[in-house]
Amino acid sequence: MTALVVAETLLWALLALLFWKRGFQRRFRATASYLFLRAVSGAFLLLLLELESTPWGPAHRFGTVYFYGYFAMYIASAVLLFFVCIEIFRSALAAFPSVANLAIVIFRWAAVVSLILSLTSISHDKQALLAWFSLVSNTSYALMRSVSVLELCVLAFLCLTMNALRLSPRDMAFGIALGFGVMSASDFVLSAWSGPHTSVNDPVQFVAESLALAALGVWVIYCLLPEPPQRPRLMPANSTIYRWNEIASALGHTGTKVAIQQPANSFFLSDVERVVEKVLARNMNGRESET
Repeated sequence: MTALVVAETLLWALLALLFWKRGFQRRFRATASYLFLRAVSGAFLLLLLELESTPWGPAHRFGTVYFYGYFAMYIASAVLLFFVCIEIFRSALAAFPSVANLAIVIFRWAAVVSLILSLTSISHDKQALLAWFSLVSNTSYALMRSVSVLELCVLAFLCLTMNALRLSPRDMAFGIALGFGVMSASDFVLSAWSGPHTSVNDPVQFVAESLALAALGVWVIYCLLPEPPQRPRLMPANSTIYRWNEIASALGHTGTKVAIQQPANSFFLSDVERVVEKVLARNMNGRESET
């Protein structure tokens, strides 16, 4: 387990370095902040854990500092992950800004509902000291659980709409969502299978840590591979997603139209014009026959 934790800390640092080297921080600011937080806090917490294991460690309360530092990082990560999900939405729906703005509004309300449901399920201990520790840990886990649900929803949304959005699987937005989906799965495995007195050497801990390393590996691969060039997405004028973008714009969620329209024979206005022309021609023929 110590080897896996050290490997995870090194991968966070490597991933943050690759992310900044490729210039992805200009496109995904919240993701860059999250990677920087995990890289710095991972090294700091690992140092505290090693100092706590020394003979003079408990006297300096390194374990208490580790406890509060870990959950402070956990809560900050959950808050940043909410903005990461919004970034993924904006990047995937960049060609349809009106749909993106409407989807983000719906996403925010879903996040509020998920947060309320998670916080209302928190249990408390009766003893004062245990109640404080359990309140901090349970609140952190509930917050991360609600964000994990949102991450899985974002990944499912991208998988279902990838063809409609003309989104490449090699796009960094999909890679970020895929990595967070794997990490969310590890969190659910840990919360579902771990008992109240779980140690760090339980098999479920190894499974969760292995999934976290797999997610980091996915991100490292996406950072190393060349990303496809950002080109305008060509959409037919009768495309459903283009119609949704127009409807969202009519509802007030306006934005710059980036999607390029291609001429289509079944466009609504052209159909109306042809029907009107046929009716006028039929009326003219009827009048000529009467005269």
